[in-house]
Amino acid sequence: MIKVLFICHGNICRSPMGEFILKDMVKKRGLEDSFQISSCATSREEIGNPMHPGARAKLDAMEIPHTKRQARQLTKQDYEVYDYLLCMDKWNINNVKRIINHDPKHKVHLLLEFAGKKRDIADPWYTGNFDETYEDLIEGCEAFLEELGV
Repeated sequence: MIKVLFICHGNICRSPMGEFILKDMVKKRGLEDSFQISSCATSREEIGNPMHPGARAKLDAMEIPHTKRQARQLTKQDYEVYDYLLCMDKWNINNVKRIINHDPKHKVHLLLEFAGKKRDIADPWYTGNFDETYEDLIEGCEAFLEELGV
């Protein structure tokens, strides 16, 4: 079982979109029983809130199934549970390391690193551009699965 945790600032836009995109990709490959996929925030600002309406609308437009969920914050225990902690931007990585203290198993990554890019995925909370964020998430998730050989 490969355990993947998507992480962004508030857990209402980028990380849940990544969660549901990757779930859809592994389901279409017949591998859903081989993965545990979730998402969380580094901040407490949105805890308990549902996914942003713009994120839901984009997933719906792309026919990506999603379920009702509530934002939650990363915990130290998550580091032990998950194999990959996939962050949306460098600020998230800094906050993750503050929460977990260190990354001796090298589990913390920028999602777009797998696509050979060292840049952040823009936060549509600020940009309003869910299309751009979606495209980056697709690219990152496809590259991540390719890296895993699935």
